[in-house]
Amino acid sequence: MAQILSPDSGPGSPEELFHWIEAGRLSPEAALPLMTRFQTVGTGAGRRDHADTNRENADMVLADLNRLVGLDEIKRVVRDIRAFVEIQALREGMGLAHNRQTLHMVFSGAPGTGKTTVARLLGRLFRALEVLPKGHLVEAERADLVGEYIGHTAQKTRDVIKRALGGVLFVDEAYALARGGEKDFGKEAIDTLVAATENYREDLLVILAGYPDEMAAFLATNPGLLSRFPIRLDFPDYSAGELVHIARRMLNDRDYTLSSDAEAGLLRVLSDNQGYWHRNAGNARMVRNLLEHAIRRQAVRLNGRRLPLSRHDLMTLSWTDFEGGIG
Repeated sequence: MAQILSPDSGPGSPEELFHWIEAGRLSPEAALPLMTRFQTVGTGAGRRDHADTNRENADMVLADLNRLVGLDEIKRVVRDIRAFVEIQALREGMGLAHNRQTLHMVFSGAPGTGKTTVARLLGRLFRALEVLPKGHLVEAERADLVGEYIGHTAQKTRDVIKRALGGVLFVDEAYALARGGEKDFGKEAIDTLVAATENYREDLLVILAGYPDEMAAFLATNPGLLSRFPIRLDFPDYSAGELVHIARRMLNDRDYTLSSDAEAGLLRVLSDNQGYWHRNAGNARMVRNLLEHAIRRQAVRLNGRRLPLSRHDLMTLSWTDFEGGIG
């Protein structure tokens, strides 16, 4: 098992640092705090300060990622990617051979499980790490990529790719590109995307997203997809407890809160029905719909009262406000 060390007890030189990593004595992630002592080697003070700024920005992005509910495995993989990128940058700075791995990804999961949010955070992270110059997110689906006649699709897809250069191209429901078979124009869009992952590998991150089963079948339609999208992240449906946590955060942003009976009732219903609703049930969008229904019901309830309304009245959702919205 790789050893975890404090910045004061680690290797004494960049070369020793890399030997420790290669020997398994130190994990790449644990090595990150030790890099600062070597930043001045072969560089000027200006570059050192710039690297420190980038590292601080990366820490801020990961802090935002960590604030997301659940997604523990996703967070671990993103931390690993950050460690890999920074170690390779340090190796390059020391004149050592560095590995330029392909970082294009496949996100599998239902809508509302955090795929787009994580894609946006990855764009910010890669900009902070100087992997991408802009880090912006461009979202696309079949209609944005597939044309209506021969030759139209390749140009539409190239136009979307051009807008995404320097950042992240997020293709949602990517399997829809293959739904028409060999003669469908979607195949041309797939081929153009696959070519872009090689032609712009230093300037573009492509993420293909969709439902797990459909994405597995889609990847099998083109041999190039399997090799060019090596990072596969699964976004599970949220548990009942996680959904209630998400509900509290959503309401807090709107200056609402759940009464104790509302929180207990919501948790009970979500727990009782977990695994039995439609395949979009375990996600944040469903929770948002429930809350919006409850907010409307609360407005009707309060509007019928003759007594003056307090701040607590205006902010609190009771269980009766949810009745009729869950089913």
